[in-house]
Amino acid sequence: MKGDRVEIMIDAGGEGTRTYQVAATRAGRRVEIANRRGVVEVSEVTRTGTPVRTARFMSSRVLALVEYPSADPRSADEDEE
Repeated sequence: MKGDRVEIMIDAGGEGTRTYQVAATRAGRRVEIANRRGVVEVSEVTRTGTPVRTARFMSSRVLALVEYPSADPRSADEDEE
């Protein structure tokens, strides 16, 4: 959903750490995370599942991966019921 984002912190060797962000930039898009064969893949995908933007990192270099859900006012209403 628009507003979802994932922050990835990696070890950049002698340079210290680097931080990257992948966000759902339009309505109907979401961010998906996959861990396959030593590679962490973070993708922004459309409603149909077509990837729009993808970031790939070696899993041995990933220090932290943080998901930030969007602040959806509808979900707060559903929790009260």
